[in-house]
Amino acid sequence: MTKIAKTIRQARDQARLTSLEYARLLLDDFMELHGDRQFRDDGAVIGGIGFLDSLPITVVGIQKGKSLQDNLKRNFGQPHPEGYRKALRLMKQAEKFGRPVLTLINTAGAYPGVGAEERGQGEAIARNLMEMSDLKVPVIALIIGEGGSGGALALAVADQVWMLEHAIYAVLSPEGFASILWKDASRAMEAARLMKITSYELLEMGVVDQVIPEQESQQEMVACLKQKLLTSFQQLQSQPTEQLIAARYERFRKY
Repeated sequence: MTKIAKTIRQARDQARLTSLEYARLLLDDFMELHGDRQFRDDGAVIGGIGFLDSLPITVVGIQKGKSLQDNLKRNFGQPHPEGYRKALRLMKQAEKFGRPVLTLINTAGAYPGVGAEERGQGEAIARNLMEMSDLKVPVIALIIGEGGSGGALALAVADQVWMLEHAIYAVLSPEGFASILWKDASRAMEAARLMKITSYELLEMGVVDQVIPEQESQQEMVACLKQKLLTSFQQLQSQPTEQLIAARYERFRKY
């Protein structure tokens, strides 16, 4: 197995910690919140509030399942528009109360079904991009597995974008890229090498700001991640709001 194939396999591994597991491990007194107040609660997006040590924060994440039954409930981590609207509702709530926002990303992409399109999938993603660019509180996005297409970017307009070491982040899946470019999905690994989707490649290009090494000990990894998040949120909170928003804008404009 090639190195890129191994990385993709690790990023998609069902044994990886999910967004909900990270929220419960990182935060004290985590309370999950539900619904977009328009249509329904989307199981593919989770969110809530809790304490990162003594710092109150809001967490929003894309949730994959760990079994077939759970994946059906979570729509295999592919959000509907109501999921993105729930995410935005929680981020605007965080802005109202001055809480920093942590987003956790693990999705192949937004759900492309007819119903999702009829309910405004494109508009929901676009609104998240617009609103996140102007949030008046610090935002850190962490790609914990697979970050695919606009479905991932809808939660990744942040002051800092981080990746776990064995995560991947791309405009679309390698299989989709190969199907479009060569009409042959079997060339996915060749496409992946061209796309430069691994964490350290993206760090070198400046697409992500930090790579978090993955450790065998879950306890050590969570403790390390918690300390990094706490330090970064405190640094971001010390900046004037206008400076924070301007720097976020420039971060994405440089591409």
